[in-house]
Amino acid sequence: MINHEYYSVLILNLIIMKPTVTITILIFLIFKSVILISQNPMDLEIKNEDRIQPWSEDPRYWQYKGKPVLLLGGSNTDHLFLAERLLEHLDEMKEVGANYVRNTMSQREEKELKAHLLLDEGKFDMDRWNPEYWKRFENMLRWTSDRDIIVQIEVWDRFDYWHYSDIWKTSPWNPGCNINYSYEMTSLDREYTANPNDDKHPFFHAIPGMLLYNPKLDIIRKYQEAFVQKMLSYSLNYGNVLYCMNNETSTPAVWGKYWIDLIKSKAAEKGVTVFTTDMFNDTYKGKNAKDTHVIFGDPDYYMFADISQVNGRHFGNDHWDILTWLISKVNKGKQRPCNHTKIYGGGYQPFGTGGLEDGVERFWRNILAGSASSRFHRPTSGNGLNERAKACIRAARLLENDVKLWEVEPHMELLKDRESNEAYLVAKPGEKYVLYFTNGGSVGLDLRKYAGSYQLKWISITEGIMVRDIVRPIPDPAGKYIDEIALQGGTVDTVSAPYRGGWVAVILKE
Repeated sequence: MINHEYYSVLILNLIIMKPTVTITILIFLIFKSVILISQNPMDLEIKNEDRIQPWSEDPRYWQYKGKPVLLLGGSNTDHLFLAERLLEHLDEMKEVGANYVRNTMSQREEKELKAHLLLDEGKFDMDRWNPEYWKRFENMLRWTSDRDIIVQIEVWDRFDYWHYSDIWKTSPWNPGCNINYSYEMTSLDREYTANPNDDKHPFFHAIPGMLLYNPKLDIIRKYQEAFVQKMLSYSLNYGNVLYCMNNETSTPAVWGKYWIDLIKSKAAEKGVTVFTTDMFNDTYKGKNAKDTHVIFGDPDYYMFADISQVNGRHFGNDHWDILTWLISKVNKGKQRPCNHTKIYGGGYQPFGTGGLEDGVERFWRNILAGSASSRFHRPTSGNGLNERAKACIRAARLLENDVKLWEVEPHMELLKDRESNEAYLVAKPGEKYVLYFTNGGSVGLDLRKYAGSYQLKWISITEGIMVRDIVRPIPDPAGKYIDEIALQGGTVDTVSAPYRGGWVAVILKE
């Protein structure tokens, strides 16, 4: 920091005593000031190798600041940076072990919280920005960075431009709501009542060559590019940011790829590496999906996969089967992280959220199947950061004390006498096993190939605690119970959950 008062006095004295020396010093100070002003403080602190990126030793997972991390989260809103009491909410997440949030660049707030400047006359000026919107965005980036929380940005959300709830009627992008362009100039309409799944909004076809493209949309694309570049002017300064182009899009891939190209080019200009993807709506269809398949063979654009939409419509074993198939397809070529920025579960929505416990089950199936991130969707379609979500995150962090999930992989074939959706197993056979019971139960664990004894620990998913005084009650010949804390190798031993509810058994070779 330059002490302007000190240098002012110094220069005044030099002007009187030594004019030639004064000129030299002035040139030096001006040069130094330009350098300091042009560099954002974050540029000086963040090394490229410390930014969020696939783990060098296992690129199916993320690393941050040089260390591998499992990303877990839950928050009460999607457009996180516009939330009230955000700082307290981030601290609440940090306290339970959450380190992953979703942030849609929302356009659906009240008029005072849009990205563009609202004029006194009630219309927006698309050439000027709303300082409050962007101040909140930068605060969110700084506060999450301070807490080592990873932010996954979604640049566009099709529901922000729909007629539903009058969102389009008050949108700055609507020609009737700004002073910069008209309906005739852009070919945009006053209303868009079709379901966003139908992909009928020209806003998402402003790229030449797209089906609904019209040269009049070039002016819209100019403002779209300005918006993305404004966003990047903040986000590229931080190393805790991932970039997803859309929320559950059904728009052709060319739209998202255009924005990936722009983001990667701006990052390259700044000398930083970023990681990009897109989220397609039909992921839940698994093998029958059409849009999602583009991510499997294109790791240059889809540098990680967000397969969140598998976390709706499917339950129990169906969810597990489609989930594991998707992860295997993503990693068939170049291995990449598979993210879940939202897990449905709650509200019994017609698109298949189910209840809160369904969200809990999906969370655990996700991380056991090899996903790099898992975050509860906001209410009322998800657990958000309710007590169930907090307990799950705490339980997962307890599990990590004994077993890192990149050390194990699914081994369902080692479970015997298992009912559908009763239990799920990941393991490094002969060394460590993680057995998840969805709601109590009892299964056989095949240890026949590996002799010896195995220590057993229980983690309660319901309460998010290690229950150290729970052991397997085994009756002795006198009919009493003795404490037995070991499983025997060389056999198919029985593992029974202590009580109802979700449980994780951590089984380690002694």
